Amino acid sequence: MLHPPRSAEHSAAEPVLAVAAALALAAAVSLGLSRFSYALLLPPMRADLGWSYLTAGSMNTINAAGYLTGALLLPWCLRRFSARAVLLAGSVATSGLLVAHGLVVSDQALYALRFLTGIACAATFVSGGLLATRLGSRGSGTASAGLVLGVYYGGVGVGIIVSAMLVPPLSALAVPHAWHWAWMGLGLAALVATAVTAWATAGLEVSSAASAGHLRFAWRRFGLGLAAYFLFGLGYIGYMTFVVTLLREQHLGNGLITAFYGLLGVAGVASSWLWAGVLQRYRGGETMALLNVLVAVATLLPALSAHPVAVFASGALFGAVFLSVVAAATSLVRHNLPAAGWSAGISAFTTVFAAGQIVGPSLVGWVADGAGGLRTGLVCSAGVLALAAGLAWLQKPVDRFVG
Repeated sequence: MLHPPRSAEHSAAEPVLAVAAALALAAAVSLGLSRFSYALLLPPMRADLGWSYLTAGSMNTINAAGYLTGALLLPWCLRRFSARAVLLAGSVATSGLLVAHGLVVSDQALYALRFLTGIACAATFVSGGLLATRLGSRGSGTASAGLVLGVYYGGVGVGIIVSAMLVPPLSALAVPHAWHWAWMGLGLAALVATAVTAWATAGLEVSSAASAGHLRFAWRRFGLGLAAYFLFGLGYIGYMTFVVTLLREQHLGNGLITAFYGLLGVAGVASSWLWAGVLQRYRGGETMALLNVLVAVATLLPALSAHPVAVFASGALFGAVFLSVVAAATSLVRHNLPAAGWSAGISAFTTVFAAGQIVGPSLVGWVADGAGGLRTGLVCSAGVLALAAGLAWLQKPVDRFVG
């Protein structure tokens, strides 16, 4: 049978999207497997170790502190090593640290591991974002820069799906500290993903000089966008830390909770295509504003109703949007700075994002330990996200080649 010839544009897009998909596995490791899996692990760990909500939230706070440390160290690393080398080193380290989570039980050891994992994750995720940004500049047509960024950040959804498949059955094993096996399973999955990324990105290289760039970042001109991204980090992480625990408190069955989290991951993967055009079109903070409004609505739904329809609508909407807020921040940098300034810009946005994530889990946990419980904590998170939307809307395009 004769097949119609594919256009040259479509053929050229395939290698770019294939490499973007390989990079997406690094995003799956750095956030999907190492951070967002914690929402599924929190209920069995909390029951086994007798944690308060504040302690449970503090585990994610210390992880975010490590992420901030990694973000601050990253410019130094990128001046000395290529972005791909930094990505792979961080991904291998993350894999090993996840396995190590399954070998300890003390809070102090877990705090240390969450901190070190945060550092490794920052190295992986941010250098991967830089590589995806540069890869997107090579694409055209069906492989637009917006789609390439969406595919990369959508990889986090793949990690969430894998977490939903691994964590519930492993943490339900009839053995002491069964959650140990879940952490080790995540570590092995991360190692496999790292091997695929290393193999498929062998031809993708950004030198240390190119990674570091040579322009200073114009903090003041991006001030509103940075403030909005800080608040997004503060607001969304409360949902991702505690939503599964809330659903268990509302007596949703284990099967439905697993399906909910899997749906969230699938929606995260689909977000690559949902928002690609919007990411490509707007140079200011409009995209970030719209997406923050939608994340706020998704965060509010399970706090208002425990009905399965509301719960699944929340998971689908949250998954379809929250990763694209990260892509929107990267897109804001790409639209408004020359290539030499991308590394500094992405590092700056990552720093404020990490700072927000430090505050968010402990704040929500502190509120949840009060009379209102987790519902009140998520309502507070939704309010923070709404404020983030307002600030992002006020962020205007920045003149190119600012120094």
